[in-house]
Formats: sequence, structure tokens, C-alpha cells
Amino acid sequence: MRVAVCQLNSRDDRRANLRVAADLLAAAADAGADLAVLPEYVDHLGPAATAPAPEPVDGEFAAFAAAAARRHGMWVHAGSFHEEGPDAEHTYNTSLVFDRNGTLAGRYRKIHLYDVEIPGRVSYLESASVAPGDEPVVVPVDGVPVGLSICYDLRFPELYRLLVDAGARVLVVPAAFMLHTGRDHWEVLLRARAIENQSFVVAAAQIGDHEPGRTCFGRSMVIDPWGTVLAQAADTTGVVVADLDLDRLDRIRSELPSLANRRL
Repeated sequence: MRVAVCQLNSRDDRRANLRVAADLLAAAADAGADLAVLPEYVDHLGPAATAPAPEPVDGEFAAFAAAAARRHGMWVHAGSFHEEGPDAEHTYNTSLVFDRNGTLAGRYRKIHLYDVEIPGRVSYLESASVAPGDEPVVVPVDGVPVGLSICYDLRFPELYRLLVDAGARVLVVPAAFMLHTGRDHWEVLLRARAIENQSFVVAAAQIGDHEPGRTCFGRSMVIDPWGTVLAQAADTTGVVVADLDLDRLDRIRSELPSLANRRL
């Protein structure tokens, strides 16, 4: 399986963001990707006042991603967007996965919400406007089970173990990881999830400044089940591609049977 991670700097202009995303998906297809992954909130990352209205899973955003998948004959993981939520005050942070025909194959709502309050330094309460999901999701991509997660989920290893227990061999992480935590934690956490779950990790990130006063770390990457970084994006908008050797995954799980040796 050839995968592509698409890294971009989404701002408050949805139309412009989707134009860039479309170009990156085309580049991924030209590189022969079977699956292309966009980052968290690919269509809008900016002030709430400029955000588009939340949409259902068959809305304009979904139509954009489905059309791209169909046009390129490629699986598209559409990062995430603001799905209509359970009430007027809350949306869901939702990933959609489309098959080569543009048919919706999976939906995942972010389970872990980023609520941090450090007086005088950081105040961010994702739960004030986003409702949590409650269901781990694994999607078969050309027969390969792919486990879904979003950004802050990365800090909760129990979610990834549930995904692997459900058969996942590839773990996908679209993100908008903050610069001040990303430079110390992003790669460490991604490699840890790969090693402990003996799975490929495919992580597509936002890069650069976003209003109001937010900077994302970037460094989108693909990691193998041994924890080796197979590909990493430069600090700019772009696409990186890697081939996932699923036979190597089987060998690693066989020769170092940590999953099989679990007691809990």
C-alpha cells in the first residue's frame, strides 16, 4: 500500500484551503498513492467568527472529498471538519474516509478533546464548542484495516490498542498539533504508538501560523511498525509518500510477539 500525507497551512478562507487540498490530493495521485490523508480541520482553521456552518456527512465538504477520491481513483481520508453536532452549541470534529469510487466508507468523531487551562499561559477548551465521539472506528482500505484517530487522541494509547484489537494494521492521525508541544512530543508519541502496537502510523499535520495566535508544528510523517520514520514532510506545504510493506509488519509481529504476549 502506498500512502501520502498532505501537509498544509489552512487559514480562515475555506475556498482557498480546499483549492490547496485539491492540488495536494492530485499530487498524491500522481505519485501513485492508494490512500491520501489530509490534516485536521483542513477546510478551516481560524477564528470561530469566520468558520463555515457545520455540515452533515453528506454536505459540501464531503462532496469535495468524495469527488476528489472518484476523480483520482484513490482512497481519500479527508482529515477532519466540523460536523453538525448534538445541539446548537456543539459540533463534532469528524473524519470521513472515501473509497476509490467516492463512496463514504467510514466516519470517526474525535473522542478526546483538548481542554487545557494554565493561568497566564494557555487557555483552550475544545469541549466548549465540540462534543466528543464515543466509538473507535476501523475502516478496511483495499482490505487493509485502518484505525482512525484525530490529533489529541494521540496522547491516549488505550484508544490505539482498541483499534489494534479490532484488527487495525495502519493507524491514521490527522492533526493540528501545536508548535510548543509538537517540537518535543509529536514524533515521540507517533513512534511510540507505532512500536507498542506494531502498526504503521500515518500522520498528516497542519503547518505554520493560524489566527488567532496559533502556530502548528507540521512534520507530517509515516512510521513503520519498528518505529522507523519512513518519510517526513519539510516545514512547508506539500506531500510526502511512503510504501507500507505489510509483509514486514507480519514479520515484526511474529519475531517480536509483544501483542501476542499481552497479559492484560
